[in-house]
Amino acid sequence: MTINFLFFENYETLDIFGPIEILARIDGVKTNYVSMQGGLVKSRQGFAIQTSAISDAEENAVLVIPGGQGTRVFVNDEHFISELKNYCESAEYVLSICTGSALLAKTGLLYGRKATSNKKAFDWVKTTSQNVSWQKEPRWVKDGKFYTSSGVSAGMDMALGFVKDLFGEHKAAQIADDIEYFI
Repeated sequence: MTINFLFFENYETLDIFGPIEILARIDGVKTNYVSMQGGLVKSRQGFAIQTSAISDAEENAVLVIPGGQGTRVFVNDEHFISELKNYCESAEYVLSICTGSALLAKTGLLYGRKATSNKKAFDWVKTTSQNVSWQKEPRWVKDGKFYTSSGVSAGMDMALGFVKDLFGEHKAAQIADDIEYFI
């Protein structure tokens, strides 16, 4: 299994690195760190990571989309949203954390689907698409190939739920135990 982690300027560090910690522990998984153009990308907290261009990423893989302050800019970037849509359409699964669901909603791929997002930014996220069945209460929601989670640490809950769905409860519990994460 290949998992592509999408980075963009001002992403939220824990949104993506929490799920990386969990998903990279799946036996045989290959991880790729991608951005639209490739190169060095900084989080809101100033952490920089080297990425490859998303156009070079494997298709039919898993795509993980973080949230963060950068979503407020990229949600209105037509080129970014168009490229994201193309990649999401070919992805086997798409997981979004926090306000990453706003980007996903803007692609139109969540139309008619249930989704959630960061509770503190929930009202803003809802404005990105009135055609999504936004769920305020759950920490994470699965609808088809799309998994969306609430803010920041909820992405780790969702990642463990994804592991449970694909690899079983034992594997998810083993990973949680290995990282001393209590679910």
